[in-house]
Amino acid sequence: MLNKFRGVTPDVIILIVLVAILVWMGAFLHPVPQPAPDFSLRPMPLYNLLLSVIGFNPTVNVVAAFLLLLLTAFLLVNFNTSVFFIGERTFLPALIYILFSGLFPEQQQMNPVLPAAVFFIMALRKIIDSYKIQGTAYILYDAGFLMSIGSLFYANFIWFVILLFIGIAQLRPVNLKEIVISMLGLATPWFLVSGFYYVTGKNLTEFSDLVRYNLFEKESIYVFSRVAITVLIINGMILIISFADLISVLNTKKIRSRKTFILLTWAFLTAIAVMNFSRTVSVEISWLAAIPACYVMSHYFVFAGKKRTVPVIYFLILFIETALIQVLHFI
Repeated sequence: MLNKFRGVTPDVIILIVLVAILVWMGAFLHPVPQPAPDFSLRPMPLYNLLLSVIGFNPTVNVVAAFLLLLLTAFLLVNFNTSVFFIGERTFLPALIYILFSGLFPEQQQMNPVLPAAVFFIMALRKIIDSYKIQGTAYILYDAGFLMSIGSLFYANFIWFVILLFIGIAQLRPVNLKEIVISMLGLATPWFLVSGFYYVTGKNLTEFSDLVRYNLFEKESIYVFSRVAITVLIINGMILIISFADLISVLNTKKIRSRKTFILLTWAFLTAIAVMNFSRTVSVEISWLAAIPACYVMSHYFVFAGKKRTVPVIYFLILFIETALIQVLHFI
């Protein structure tokens, strides 16, 4: 299985799509009656707009979420293809992300983190693309703009803005002009939304109250089952082994590849920190934490899997645990 999914032939794409359909089959057959109440009660402006477009039909809700998942999977592969930081072309990041999407069946529906994840990957790519730009990297405005749009879907995505400045610090010479450009990119979408509220006669205080509610007041509680806890511990062990394997060869990689993995590590640590220190964040943050985790695991499976048997066993475990959780949840 690992040898097959490590390939980049067209049939691998078909297999990954089939795996995605199987992982989401339970959600298609038994869609949740309404969007996640944690986010549909007082949604952020762009997520509210998205809900109004797709409506509240349960099936449409799941299909829209599934399409966003596939888009994210495509962007995961495209990011590595363009930057080539893993060191090989592979569809494994997409496959692993899809498998992770089945670990929390209750989250297999539309939620604001899914569109935020799309903008997250695009922003990361813009940050990395600034590495070799001579002179002022105006592309950092685009990175800030994309991250800001993501936060208008999912308010707690705003904490990931720190990655923009971490990226500038490690990829670029310290330049006040570029920091200002990045901050302008961050401010522009929020300024436009505030202007829309003002022009349409809405109260700006309502917008600020909405942001405060989503960032500091909303209660997000998720009760982990014993199976889910066991699976998370196993995945945590595989991820730690993958990080250790990456660190052992990090100095042999090109500078941009090293810096990309360092930025992804910061992204993962940011997700963990936000989940632990914000009471308004729950298991939905896994959609964002899974992005850097997929790349680190993919690197491990691509290279360690060629030489040793244990990574092959770990790869099989990823399939088994996802199937187990899906079956137990729906029976």
